[in-house]
Amino acid sequence: MNAKAESRANTFGDRIRELRKSKGYSLRKLAPLVGVGFSYLSKVENDRLDFDGSPSESLIHRLADVLEADEEELLLLAHHVPATIAKQIFDHPDLFRALARCNERQLRAIENQACGPTE
Repeated sequence: MNAKAESRANTFGDRIRELRKSKGYSLRKLAPLVGVGFSYLSKVENDRLDFDGSPSESLIHRLADVLEADEEELLLLAHHVPATIAKQIFDHPDLFRALARCNERQLRAIENQACGPTE
């Protein structure tokens, strides 16, 4: 993970709160801009959604648009696989099966080779 990503919040809700506050929005102001109630948005920010624990992809898209955020980052934080990544998985299934079998050390080595050292 690079330094920019490390400065970001650990959960989807934390990241949304961070982005919302950086734009100067209250929950009551942001909620109608993305088409939800402020109490629902509060549950999103506090990672307390009742059903599967993550918001819909359409809400994530709207949040990314309004908050001018990286949609792929938000999707991943919410445990959704972005379409661009899903396409790569389906186009290269053997590669992703091999990656799934790697341990943490092996994954870090692959990441460093592909992206450069993270520190």
